[in-house]
Amino acid sequence: MTTATSNPTFLLIPGHWLGAWAWDEVLEHLTSMGHRAVPLTLPGLDATDSNRATRTLDEQAAAIEQAAAGSSGPVVIVAHSGANAPVSLVLDRHPNLVSRVIWVDSGPATSGAASAPGFPEESEELPLPPFEMLGEQASLAGLSADALERFRERAVSEPGPVLRQIVELSNDARFDVPTTFVCCSMPSSQVLELVEAGHPMFAEVASLKSVDYIDLPTGHWPMWSRPSDLARILDAASSKNRD
Repeated sequence: MTTATSNPTFLLIPGHWLGAWAWDEVLEHLTSMGHRAVPLTLPGLDATDSNRATRTLDEQAAAIEQAAAGSSGPVVIVAHSGANAPVSLVLDRHPNLVSRVIWVDSGPATSGAASAPGFPEESEELPLPPFEMLGEQASLAGLSADALERFRERAVSEPGPVLRQIVELSNDARFDVPTTFVCCSMPSSQVLELVEAGHPMFAEVASLKSVDYIDLPTGHWPMWSRPSDLARILDAASSKNRD
């Protein structure tokens, strides 16, 4: 694959409970800028799939790999929140497919960890929690009543196997993929402090070869709270060339 990142294809990967629909507003802005963007609904998050509760992290990674491999040019992966687990597997297994990864209020998964290691084996799936509970885990700042209503109506329960599977990473080439962090609910200054302190959740970040940070102050779902600003950030980040 060419290393130039002019006119890349964006693969928009949503976080937990979300499908391709979560990117509708960002997609509209990117398209108006002349970009090609493909939002994905990962295996297990398609409400019409009768077997969705059995889908695995490996299946999600394979779906992203297939979309990346099918692109006719460079690919920029945009990963939000819990999409970090399957995207980290893709970067480990096929780093050559990705010209840049952009983490949206997210970051690379830590090798040897799972999204929810204590999620009970007997539980098939995790429904979207009440917003009072969710707000204690991730900032809902900037979300309108309509956005919250749409979130509740369209959310799909997260498959248990996806939450429990341990992310195993072994290919150091993943550190060579140019990386951009879009920091929303946590400012970049705090992220950098945690990286420098050796916080285990940021172990992967410390090893990245080419990385930059962009602050977009808002809640954990900037694709709804600040979609036009997020699209402009993606546009600017994608214009940088791979070393």
